Amino acid sequence: MNRLAILAASAALFAVPVSAPAFAQRNFDNVEITTEEIAPGVAVLFGAGGNIGVSHGEDATLIIDDQFAPLSTKIERAIANLGATPVKYVVNTHWHFDHTGGNEHFGGTGATIFAHDNVRVRMATGGTAAGRETPPSPPEALPVVTYAQGTRIHLNGDTISLMFFGGGHTDGDSVAIWEEANVVHMGDLYFNIPGYPFIDTNSGGSVYDAMRSLDIVIAMIDDETKVIPGHGPMSNKAELTAFRAVIGEAVSRVDALREAGMTLEEAVASAPLADIDRGEGGFISADAFIGAIWDSEK
Repeated sequence: MNRLAILAASAALFAVPVSAPAFAQRNFDNVEITTEEIAPGVAVLFGAGGNIGVSHGEDATLIIDDQFAPLSTKIERAIANLGATPVKYVVNTHWHFDHTGGNEHFGGTGATIFAHDNVRVRMATGGTAAGRETPPSPPEALPVVTYAQGTRIHLNGDTISLMFFGGGHTDGDSVAIWEEANVVHMGDLYFNIPGYPFIDTNSGGSVYDAMRSLDIVIAMIDDETKVIPGHGPMSNKAELTAFRAVIGEAVSRVDALREAGMTLEEAVASAPLADIDRGEGGFISADAFIGAIWDSEK
């Protein structure tokens, strides 16, 4: 699948999360899981929901995120087609259902699930995730290994560092870096699709935390780093830096309106982001992003 096709598909697949009924009634039968190998023993699976990072080799198979529950067998098939063994480890970049839906399946087959502390807490208690009321997860779906700041997994000749820099999309966002392969999985701290990024303030997200997390990652990687976004096609440092710049400009404009004494309604009506081109369609509109900035804690 070429870059434009992946971009269009990703935008279409992620355009519905605010509507719980749309997910509840969705037919996943026609979803195709496509594979892109980006380094020896490292691949990305594209389908519906968050992009899946894969580490495979002599030691074991690890995946980062697992999309929706109905896709688990398709994901297993795609992994087998890589020549990989069944999944032994799962990492959740955050708790949203389009990234953790396969947890119950993979946890039930014996995989060990890793995530930030807050991911387990939110999954265990349930609540509002991406605008949808989400029930508590069954025990098999819960992360077994959790951490406050991060951990390192030595696997398949590489070191995969799982790091929490303060979140931003939610209060439990992990970034995963393959140190030798020079690959980073951003989770939903990075949306490489049209529209604005989704900041889930109901899940402890904050655009200010997101900017700080992005700044740390950008400082850590180089021009050769392969960047896996939470949604959309493969990317790189230059595109991630441009994404961060757009967020910063939007936040500066909205902050200025708030400091000038405007209400949220007045700020939205003034259309401060009208000249920022984020492409057609997309998941989050300019108005919704202004609201997320307004609701974010500094």
